[in-house]
Amino acid sequence: MIYRFADCHLDVSGHHLMRDGHDVHVEPQVFDLLTLLARVAPDLLTYEEMIAQIWKGRIVSDAALSARVSAARAAVGDDGRAQAVIRTVPRRGVQLVVPVSTDAATVTGHADIPEQVIRLTTSADGTGIAYATSGTDGPTVIRGGHWISHLEHDWDNPIWRPLLARLNRGRRLIRFDPRGSGLSDRHPLRMDLASAVDDFHAVLEAACPDPVDVIAVSQSAPAALAHAARYPGRTRRIVLINGFAQGSIIRGDVAETEAMMSMIRSGWGVAGSPFVKAFATLFLPEATPEEVAGLVEMQGLSATADGAAILREAIGRFDVTDILPQVTAPVLILSSDGDAIHPKAQSQLLARHLPNAEFRSLATANHVVAPSDPAFAVMMDAVDAFLAA
Repeated sequence: MIYRFADCHLDVSGHHLMRDGHDVHVEPQVFDLLTLLARVAPDLLTYEEMIAQIWKGRIVSDAALSARVSAARAAVGDDGRAQAVIRTVPRRGVQLVVPVSTDAATVTGHADIPEQVIRLTTSADGTGIAYATSGTDGPTVIRGGHWISHLEHDWDNPIWRPLLARLNRGRRLIRFDPRGSGLSDRHPLRMDLASAVDDFHAVLEAACPDPVDVIAVSQSAPAALAHAARYPGRTRRIVLINGFAQGSIIRGDVAETEAMMSMIRSGWGVAGSPFVKAFATLFLPEATPEEVAGLVEMQGLSATADGAAILREAIGRFDVTDILPQVTAPVLILSSDGDAIHPKAQSQLLARHLPNAEFRSLATANHVVAPSDPAFAVMMDAVDAFLAA
């Protein structure tokens, strides 16, 4: 097997590493570490797995682990300060944060991610809603529709692809574009929480008759909770990532919401615009330039500037505070410590009022938890464990 990443060529069978066309000598344990990193990419290689595979379970000092990681970084032209190729997740392990390819496929979020099938259904008020399914085995999970979404394009986006690949592993995945965006009707008659719940239910009725697990990010959280309260038999478990109970307007942040809408209308999807700069600062302060560019590109693909502003205002009016006690399904709440879009207090409010909720903080300021962020691996491990319970 040959792995290629950054400017490196790792020939496992030949036990040979080349960087930028030149041979690089590495010690056997360092070569084994690089091989393990490439095999599990983009997932985290835990220190426990490293010890089990390289040292066969023998007791190893922290200094020895650090020395091998440092040597691996040096071999691929990286260092501990930049961590542009090999990133350390403190106390957990290390991971490759660049795309990895083999002779057969690119591993930017698992080469074995299944192909998707896109269909359309009709919501209660006649609005057309586009949804996609991928995978056939395992339990079904639905990812709620969120503000920046296009079923065709987020499949290959550097922000969304690794998330979708992880969610699709061992599961059947359903996704949909919210009304006003993506392949769904761009000019719906209504844009409110009730219609968001109707859309969620229409997709489930069309795609899966059985109870499902739900992944709800940001504004899809109140819609998923309202749906679970209205249709309790359709939801098995719910994961909320940086969600909220009260939208920004309901919270009293009217001026900030109006300023955001004004910037959206003037700079949505325009590289270098004031809105894009503010967007990166607020939504992805701890992401790579490639990840920020990928999400900005999705803006223009997912909605028009006016459509995005209308949807943003509608989101600001969402409020599910009164129905939270009615949600009986188990809920995992994941909240970024420094989230500037929906403050941590909103996740804590959810945790207080949902009768069967677990709460966990994520050590990041990103509202959209980027794949390069160490918190991404922590988040996905928590999601997998919760859904498997």
